[in-house]
Amino acid sequence: MLMSSADRPAKLAYGPNSFRMLSPGNYVECAVSGAPISLEELRYWSAVRQEPYASAEIATRRLLSDS
Repeated sequence: MLMSSADRPAKLAYGPNSFRMLSPGNYVECAVSGAPISLEELRYWSAVRQEPYASAEIATRRLLSDS
């Protein structure tokens, strides 16, 4: 029986310019807000921290929190 990846979180490996799917799914959760992000809309992540972000503002705040 084939398993559907609908409404399952994906596991991704984040690189500097792209991500690679490790486990199938159709979304990931923002590391800061917990909001679901569809893979089609995923634009912001940290390759160093290996975490996704829902928006540029959230990604920037997370980056600045390290300073």
